[in-house]
Amino acid sequence: MEKIAVYIETGKKKTFAGAVDWPGWCRWGKDAQAAFQALVDYAPRYAKALTASNLNFEIPASVDDFQVVEEHPGTATTDFGAPDAVLEGDRDPFDQAAFERLDAVLQACWDVFFTALETSQGRELRRGPRGGGRDQQKMTRHLLDSHAAYLRKIGWNYKLESTLPLEAELARACDVTGEALSAARYGELPETGPRGGELWPVRYFVRRAAWHILDHAWEIEDRLE
Repeated sequence: MEKIAVYIETGKKKTFAGAVDWPGWCRWGKDAQAAFQALVDYAPRYAKALTASNLNFEIPASVDDFQVVEEHPGTATTDFGAPDAVLEGDRDPFDQAAFERLDAVLQACWDVFFTALETSQGRELRRGPRGGGRDQQKMTRHLLDSHAAYLRKIGWNYKLESTLPLEAELARACDVTGEALSAARYGELPETGPRGGELWPVRYFVRRAAWHILDHAWEIEDRLE
């Protein structure tokens, strides 16, 4: 197989490794080698997540199948536990193929989260140390709150409807995200925020959102065991 282009971002406490062309396939470790190995370990789960997308994802045999194309210093966000690197091509213009690919990956990630919620319905998630860990309701609320903030970071106004059931709000979030990506495809998103601050590139938004959705879907799956 061809080498898989990956990037790393190295913080003081955590290092993230992510695939440039595969949003959501991003893991962390205490150093680059551990992050790369985590990326390999999660490749089968990522492949399963993309099953319905019809994208040709090949599972790497080892870290030797990776080629590091970008290295970035980490930030406080990196050390907190979220990928924060904006890549060199993240502000490139969209074409229809790129839009459809990003949309397909993100929709596949949402589907994994919906499935995890459905599978875990009526079941208690295993608690972490000292009884920690969000239940399904709190995790879903956290995911929605974060996603609304992510959308604002690309200049798309999305406010949660407090009267909607959480699953209905999740479906709404999927629809709104599709509208935002379509606007990005046609250059209809602003380049700066209302106060002049720089907004996220849409490709970074998709990588961050896909990672966050999958991370919590997989957390639910793991905590059911």
